Amino acid sequence: MLTYDKAKVEVGVQIVERWVLARLRHHRFYSLAELNKAIANLITNLNQRPFKRLEGTRREWFERLDQPVLRPLPARRYEVATFQKCRVNIDYHVEVGGHYYSVPHSLARQEVWARITRHGVEILHNSRRVAAHARSRLKGKHTTVAEHMPVAHRAHMEWTPGRLLNWGKSVGPGAEAIVQHLLTNRPHPEMGYRACLGLLSLERTYSRVRLEAACLRALTIGSPTRRPVLSILEAGLDQQPALPITLTEWRAPDHENVRGPDYYH
Repeated sequence: MLTYDKAKVEVGVQIVERWVLARLRHHRFYSLAELNKAIANLITNLNQRPFKRLEGTRREWFERLDQPVLRPLPARRYEVATFQKCRVNIDYHVEVGGHYYSVPHSLARQEVWARITRHGVEILHNSRRVAAHARSRLKGKHTTVAEHMPVAHRAHMEWTPGRLLNWGKSVGPGAEAIVQHLLTNRPHPEMGYRACLGLLSLERTYSRVRLEAACLRALTIGSPTRRPVLSILEAGLDQQPALPITLTEWRAPDHENVRGPDYYH
């Protein structure tokens, strides 16, 4: 709008406001829909009233001058957005509202802008959109796109607890027992999951046969975790004769306060 048209527009608004208020000032309405209907009827009447000093009506001038040059409304409604400056963490995620959203891993440690709307979060780098996510209100959680991950991380994501157990079973009973222990005896499932992936990586460095032998030795000494297995492999102890396992029946010591098994016969 040109600046010299601003006064004319404001006068037009003033005329409409006075026209409507003057005619509705003694009416009482009981719903917003009823009020809007009354205002719409008055606006129609106003637009069809002839001008006093010009020919025609407001409706006719609108159809002749304004309507032919009007553009169609946007297909999408205007969406309010806020912007937040972020630094990409080493794990290629940015924090927005307590939630973590992934970006391409090549942008780690770089500054980006987050465009935040009611339903989405877009990540911009050098004025170019590099990631888009549905907005989440879950605090401390992550939204990660597989394409943003390094190749090694993407491969790890394909492993599930069930697949890890099947892998341990394919290596041997020793590896299967350690995988089962790691998945069920850690404070958090994620800790056991990472430990199992670490155990799996040893298969690439050492043979499957050596890994199974090391797992059996780790079980024998009562240390069913990855670190003892790695130590055994590095020291070559898996190639030594297996440790003897002696199974003896436990007997209670002779004591006046110990009843012994014969008491229950």
